[in-house]
Amino acid sequence: MATTRPFAHKVVYQVYPKSFADSNGDGVGDLRGIINHVDHIASLGVDAVWMNPIYPSPGKDNGYDVADYTAIDPAMGTMADFEELVAALKAHNIDVMLDMVFNHCSDQHEWFRRALAGEAKYQDYFIIRDKDDITSWESKFGGPAWSPFGDTGRYYLHLFDPSQPDLNWRNPAVRQECANIVNFWRSKGVAGFRFDVINLIGKDEVLRDAPEGVDERDMYTDGEIVHDYLRELAARSFGRDDNHLTVGEMSHTSIAHCLAYTGAERGELDMTFSFYHLKADYVDDMKWTDGSFQPGKLIHILHAWNEGLSAGDGWPAWFLNNHDQPRALSRFGDPENYPFESASMLGALVVLNRGTPYVYMGEEIGMTNPDYAGVADLVDVESHNAYRILLSQGLDEDTVWRIVKAKSRDNSRSPMQWDDSEFAGFSTHYPWLLPTNQDSINVQAARALQERLAREGVRGQDEVGSPREVLGFYRALVDIRHREEVFAHGDYVAHQPDSDSVYAFIRQHRGTRMLVACNLTAEGQSLRLPEGFVGARVFLTNGAAHPAAGLVRLDPYQVIVYRAVDGLRG
Repeated sequence: MATTRPFAHKVVYQVYPKSFADSNGDGVGDLRGIINHVDHIASLGVDAVWMNPIYPSPGKDNGYDVADYTAIDPAMGTMADFEELVAALKAHNIDVMLDMVFNHCSDQHEWFRRALAGEAKYQDYFIIRDKDDITSWESKFGGPAWSPFGDTGRYYLHLFDPSQPDLNWRNPAVRQECANIVNFWRSKGVAGFRFDVINLIGKDEVLRDAPEGVDERDMYTDGEIVHDYLRELAARSFGRDDNHLTVGEMSHTSIAHCLAYTGAERGELDMTFSFYHLKADYVDDMKWTDGSFQPGKLIHILHAWNEGLSAGDGWPAWFLNNHDQPRALSRFGDPENYPFESASMLGALVVLNRGTPYVYMGEEIGMTNPDYAGVADLVDVESHNAYRILLSQGLDEDTVWRIVKAKSRDNSRSPMQWDDSEFAGFSTHYPWLLPTNQDSINVQAARALQERLAREGVRGQDEVGSPREVLGFYRALVDIRHREEVFAHGDYVAHQPDSDSVYAFIRQHRGTRMLVACNLTAEGQSLRLPEGFVGARVFLTNGAAHPAAGLVRLDPYQVIVYRAVDGLRG
């Protein structure tokens, strides 16, 4: 029997603090900027806010190179600001979730500086080897994964940037340090924790190159000992709280591993992020390629992971947008011709799915990729590295820029667009990263449209009375997630899993069945209804409320949800 999880109804809103709102006019987002917009967050009805790193950092990887885990970056504000933000959100029953970057830290962290200074205790906090004992692994940001450890003649491992040395989790002192960090933030009222690339912490004591035919990532990912480490961390920290919410970002993982991480009785994590579904516009599963979106690929991966996790009672965290991904509306929709339909359909795909939905800032108003002119407009270290590497492979500059422009992480990191002013209401100063299309997409305009359509009585002819604009539709989705138990706790059954255009699934729970059908194309598509749904009521849609005949037409980018007439019979 499937476990009923107490957090299953919750919706998480992700804020990238550097890009949300700038309160002091320095061009960089900060904590007070978030405080100033708590009303907007609360209006969405969400249950938790996940913030990307807010700690002191040199900024080589936008805060994921942490120099001090228990302090606030001065550019973000003060600890008093953070405490005020926690209180302001809690006044709306919204919890705070923080990023814990425990696979690596910054080379400016005290631990690494003391290691470089020769302190043996802190040298054991890192993975340091003689030259003859290092592997040929490649960094995830490009280039070798090993760099010289000062002038010692030895080398340290960094699976990411050289400024991000990997921590040695085989050292019990490191594990205790991490538990202490979690407990520090628990004492500040933090209830949720997102663990960055946490499945990389279980590296073998003796590191080896991959045998021929084996992906080298398999040599350091999802080690069996990761489960021991997570259980220990939970027992020492967040596992002591009834109201915790934890998610592990899983790099290059599998359904079987995610089942193990999220098993309700295992005492590890509440849920996991995986990324295979976001490779639907990759060529040969490679990010920096000139591929086009393949709806069928996304559909098949979503079905496989949902069915696998549902069957094994594991729990996913579902998202299409985050700080590391281009805007989903630009990738998987048609913001030029079908902006509302695309945005609302993609939102429903996430929020009505089995698992915990994550909504990324700006998604609720239909933000798209910015229109940057060239690589000089980008800040992201990964994008600049990819640009150089692709040029070195002989690709012409136009092709390289087309690839990097489409795949850059800066697509999602451009400032939140609050109004149509020069800097989008984000700042009064030239921002760290420019917005480009705030004249047409911004919160102020979204609210005005919502108010106008409400006055005119423009709503869908369905059970929910679906709003016909993006912001209102997202608010409706969150409300549905809270009040319809079938979407929080229901099982997942794939419908027409071989379709290359329509993603359809059934959610069923305690006598209620809902069919969710999403057309991922700009063409009309047909959907054959399963038994029990012919004659069903239209529960929700972003378009025409097509009657539930045996064969239903879906308009471009339409989502339609039917409530079955027969409960669980049939």
